[in-house]
Amino acid sequence: MPGIDECLFEVMKLPGARGAAVVDWTSGLALGTAGESPNGDHEATAAETAEVARMAAEQPAFALPPPGEATGERPGPPVEDVIITTHAGYHILRFVETAFDSSVFLHLWLDRAEGNLALARLRLGEMAERLVLA
Repeated sequence: MPGIDECLFEVMKLPGARGAAVVDWTSGLALGTAGESPNGDHEATAAETAEVARMAAEQPAFALPPPGEATGERPGPPVEDVIITTHAGYHILRFVETAFDSSVFLHLWLDRAEGNLALARLRLGEMAERLVLA
């Protein structure tokens, strides 16, 4: 089970990966970073992406369970991930379920020309499941 540094190292191996971070969406702090930052400042990027993650995770419209599933069965935020598409790339915010408060997400900045969005989303999901936060 990888820790934050190992997780970021693996994420940066994805084709087209420009930068990555593990962020606490309640505080907006980066718990770890790798590669580049879209605006040149990892801490500012962490705070900005935390705003987006918090907005998605706290909206009642996204909290509705799938048909046939009782409300409140799943722990953590109701959103698995958020994908933002720009002209030059993709930003994938993948929520990480933890034993304590589930307020952490992985942020991957992916180059649009070199990256594979589907592959990146699948691999981020795998990494989020295996990530160990200590």
